[in-house]
Amino acid sequence: MIDARVRPDSLEPIKPDPARARRTHREVSHVIASTGAIGACGERSCRRGRPANGISPHDLKDTGKPEREPSRHGPDALTTRAGSTGRAKKSKKFWSGRAPLAKQNGSAADSIVVVQAKTDGPREAADEIARQLAAADLAMLVVFVSPVYEPQTFIAELSSRMPDVPIFGCTTAGELSPSGWDEDSVVAMGFNAADFIIAARPLFDLSTFRVDHGRSMCTELQNEFAQRTEHCDHTHDSFGLLFIDGMCQREETIMSAIYASLGDIPVVGGSAGDGLRFEKSWVFHGGEAFTDAAVLILIRTRLPFRLFKCDHFEPTSTKMVVTEADIEHRIVKELNAEPAALEYSRAVGLSDSKLELFSFAAHPVLVRVGGAYYARSIQRTNPDGSLQFFCAIDEGMVLTVARERDPIDVTSRLLKELTEDLGEVSMFIGFECVLRRLDVEQRQLSREMSELYRRNKVIGFQTYGEQYRSMHVNQTLTGIAIGKRALAPQ
Repeated sequence: MIDARVRPDSLEPIKPDPARARRTHREVSHVIASTGAIGACGERSCRRGRPANGISPHDLKDTGKPEREPSRHGPDALTTRAGSTGRAKKSKKFWSGRAPLAKQNGSAADSIVVVQAKTDGPREAADEIARQLAAADLAMLVVFVSPVYEPQTFIAELSSRMPDVPIFGCTTAGELSPSGWDEDSVVAMGFNAADFIIAARPLFDLSTFRVDHGRSMCTELQNEFAQRTEHCDHTHDSFGLLFIDGMCQREETIMSAIYASLGDIPVVGGSAGDGLRFEKSWVFHGGEAFTDAAVLILIRTRLPFRLFKCDHFEPTSTKMVVTEADIEHRIVKELNAEPAALEYSRAVGLSDSKLELFSFAAHPVLVRVGGAYYARSIQRTNPDGSLQFFCAIDEGMVLTVARERDPIDVTSRLLKELTEDLGEVSMFIGFECVLRRLDVEQRQLSREMSELYRRNKVIGFQTYGEQYRSMHVNQTLTGIAIGKRALAPQ
């Protein structure tokens, strides 16, 4: 877990001079050598293998093929890679589901009902979603809403039409719909009350969020959740979904608090989007839309499930050291003691090109944590030549230039492995970085990826960041595969 304010041991090659004296190229080479990186000088030394922030080694493995990660008590996860809550407002607490979960025969096609609306306005979209779900008995409704719909109006209208159903969700940078990649729409997932029990809490005022407040909230939620599910037997298991304001720059701190508090309940999720404007994103809870907020949902089900994550990058030997940064705002000012944008351009081979969002999508950097590499994406170049990141950074952090592999092949293998593992998958709930989509579009593979998602029923949204267990990552597809309800003996 990388907190913008706390330096993980495994990402601490050096401690910056308190006087913040400018480092020389010789010092940068020393940093690269001390971390086992291979830099311009060709120096290397031992790699440190100790996990960061207490992350269990089985949560962070480094292989070049799909990998099964056994959780402590819950279902396995499958991953693949290439290679005070402050607000004076009284928050609503939600739980839902039948007690006990109903035993049903036949197909689980209706365990999660997916509908979509593409209309002219938020009221019309709310009407369309409510109409399609009128006959459903739902534990909750999760909605992913394009920012073309005014979020406060939409959620208020939908909640008034479905007053007995807890509704959660967020705004998007694109939707993963029944027809594949989409935009300017609302995608809604209705979780059948026969198969799911849920409990949820919001987190407000993330700009002043403290880990101890988050842990307290999570502990209370977990205790309440345990009471709601105490009738469940060993055939049930739990997971969490997290939706968080994608502009808050607090994802690492939130994930740290959640991971430390929930014990054996794994969490996946996404950071809310605002198209490609990067101005304001919203999360939904209690019939309202909030910024600077998050919502955590705990879910218990008898249906089999697997967590997953997927990216299509592998590390190269080219390294850069963050030698000056504004860690609170995720801004890198210098790399290798050179202006950040110039050194990044040189390292990835774009010296003569203007840096833009498509450049960053095609050329992410990687950070090694606990033996595995995780993508760190750049949002923009600032006027002073610094780089704005989507994830936490720190001085002394070593960034590795990534090499791409075929995203269609990597993703297809992941979905196939998950399907074989579960026997049959009713749905993949997915959280996909918007930069991943931009990269695929640049490679003219949009139709193939969209069709792959449509064929495999990947439903979700495109994000400003993805959450997977304890980590906040970029340029990745994370999510959870939901299996089908077992057939009763005839």
